[in-house]
Amino acid sequence: MAPMAEPTLAVTRRRTLLWVEFGALYIGAPLGIALFMPGNLLFEALAVFSAAGLALLWFTGGFRWRSLIRGWSRVPLLELAGIALITLVAGVLILWLTRPESLFSMARSHPERVLLIWAFYPLLSALPQELIFRPLFFHRYAALLPEGRGAIALNAAIFSFAHLMYWSWVVALMTFLGGWAFARAYLNRGFPAAWLLHAVAGNVLFAVGMGAYFYSGNVVRPF
Repeated sequence: MAPMAEPTLAVTRRRTLLWVEFGALYIGAPLGIALFMPGNLLFEALAVFSAAGLALLWFTGGFRWRSLIRGWSRVPLLELAGIALITLVAGVLILWLTRPESLFSMARSHPERVLLIWAFYPLLSALPQELIFRPLFFHRYAALLPEGRGAIALNAAIFSFAHLMYWSWVVALMTFLGGWAFARAYLNRGFPAAWLLHAVAGNVLFAVGMGAYFYSGNVVRPF
């Protein structure tokens, strides 16, 4: 019995360490950012977060890095159009009901800023987020995840919690739904599909004027 006890103990210790790491990365870090980090340091925090995530993915081993640039033929064009339309309608409706003055405000007053966001958001925001919340999440922590849709639901919840810094139920709900769509796309169609869905959704949000909710400079902590 003794020879079998050591592998079992090693597996238990590894799972425990993974849970601690998982909690620190996906719960502790977003909570600390939401409670203490100045809003103007968002991109610096995202850069550090991304570097740490890539390092963990590297040390995990067994990940096919080429998968990050493969799968373009499986990008769901109808889904891309659908998420753009749904995001547009949802953004317009939310702003019309809550902050009508923000509706297409940037597009009307500073259209060049919208173009800059469309150029850089996919690379500077959507890409690092997708690396952390899709490949790292589903590869390194696979042993901790529930089966089937449970893993997608957990991923969406974690993705939503990562946006706690905005202190908004609107952001929480939209990022949960978005996280579900991105996770599903990643598992079924690959990384390029998830990244493009995220990029399109984010670009539409900012074009509509949802920066009123998603821009860190507008955040007011409720305490």
